[in-house]
Amino acid sequence: MTTAPPRAAPAGGSGGTGAGSGAFGTTEFILYALTVATWSTSWIAIKLQVGPVPVWQSVLYRFSIAAVIMLVWVALSRRQMRFPLSLHPRLMLMGALMFSMNFALFYVAARWLTSGLLAVVFSLVTVLNPINAAVVLRDRVEPRVLLGAVIGITGIALIFWPEVARPGSGVLALYGLASAGVGAICFSLGNIVASGVHRRGYPVISTNAWSMVYGVILLALIVAAIGDPPTFDPRTPYVVSLLALATVSTVVPLASYLTLMRRIGPGRAGYATVMFPIGALVISWLFEGYEWTWMALVGLALALAGNLFVLGKPRD
Repeated sequence: MTTAPPRAAPAGGSGGTGAGSGAFGTTEFILYALTVATWSTSWIAIKLQVGPVPVWQSVLYRFSIAAVIMLVWVALSRRQMRFPLSLHPRLMLMGALMFSMNFALFYVAARWLTSGLLAVVFSLVTVLNPINAAVVLRDRVEPRVLLGAVIGITGIALIFWPEVARPGSGVLALYGLASAGVGAICFSLGNIVASGVHRRGYPVISTNAWSMVYGVILLALIVAAIGDPPTFDPRTPYVVSLLALATVSTVVPLASYLTLMRRIGPGRAGYATVMFPIGALVISWLFEGYEWTWMALVGLALALAGNLFVLGKPRD
């Protein structure tokens, strides 16, 4: 996934008012379902990437493929690709925060957390965006955002408590939570940088393509600095999940989410971010043996409520 909730001007949109009429018909439902489905399933694919291939190399493979697809998309659609040199440091920072460091941290966390828990931590971006926007961009923080942050973080704590309290594996769960949490913070900060770029009127798809290229360059430099020999896992689960992450989980939601925002406005489109952790946890329950507890259910309800508080009433 490459976009975040629009309330704080995500990577995939400007965060301003929507251009769409707000009508919700069959097309909008399909776009909404496609966005939620691709975001929900991306986390189980990340779990399948954990194995003999070093994390940095797996992330490099993923975004190298995605960057090529993005560049082809820009070329075929004849979108703007030349930008002032003064803009490129911001695009480099976007690439570092959104298309390299953040996902590498989630890949690390996947060694210790189920895919559903990874998705729940990532959903905190909804809460982090407006807070970081207030700190970096001096945007006003509404009281409901602070309330939503408290509710959401309390929910995350309740969800993770059964994992942390398990004898023997509790410390590893904390490691995973810390790694995923820093990854979410990186992605949110990348959203804020993107917000500054898009507020200046630069096109979303083209700037994201440049950012992805810079993210790939950074990943390549890190892989070279680490010095591990090139490794690839030819087994079907790794190859299929890699291709799915590079296409279905990266490029497809970018297109569906941006189209949805144009048609129904950013406020209601943002509710997709509230839904995908539920789908991810169900997938984790079905395929990874995630154990539902009453505490986890209450925590999930609070985490989703916190996101809804932050999104507030859609203002399309």
